[in-house]
Amino acid sequence: EYSCEYGSLKFYALCGVGGVLSCGLTHTAVVPLDLVKCRMQVDPQKYKSIFNGFSVTIKEDGVRGLAKGWAPTFIGYSMQGLCKFGFYEVFKILYGNMLGEENAYLWRTSLYLAASASAEFFADIALAPMEAAKVRIQTQPGYANTLREAVPKMFGEEGIWAFYKGVAPLWMR
Repeated sequence: EYSCEYGSLKFYALCGVGGVLSCGLTHTAVVPLDLVKCRMQVDPQKYKSIFNGFSVTIKEDGVRGLAKGWAPTFIGYSMQGLCKFGFYEVFKILYGNMLGEENAYLWRTSLYLAASASAEFFADIALAPMEAAKVRIQTQPGYANTLREAVPKMFGEEGIWAFYKGVAPLWMR
């Protein structure tokens, strides 16, 4: 069966899977570039440019060092994509039903913007913990090399807040 009913659980699940694939895979594919960008932001004296950042990272950590933070990136952006694509459809239908068929059509641009903003609100909450771990792994040398090292350390040092203090900037972005 290649189709499903609009608004069905299968429909939402397929939208969510599309979000996982489109966000999780694409963000993970550019982890080396993101790693260098984050390091340039944190230490511009050491990482003077993109090319210099790649060179310094490879010299210090080897080619494998360019993959630091891939796991929280994949998990976090997969969760964000799941929520963003899935909840967008949920909110679009919910808000459309609240407005009624005619008003939903007349105000469709505003409806789509409201549905998108609502979905992004929850998607960023899903992303924030992994984004926080990723940034620690990528920008604090010696802090942790893997997600399994970073999460317990962050929780032990700052509690649950360590994972959500970046959610407001995500919302602003």
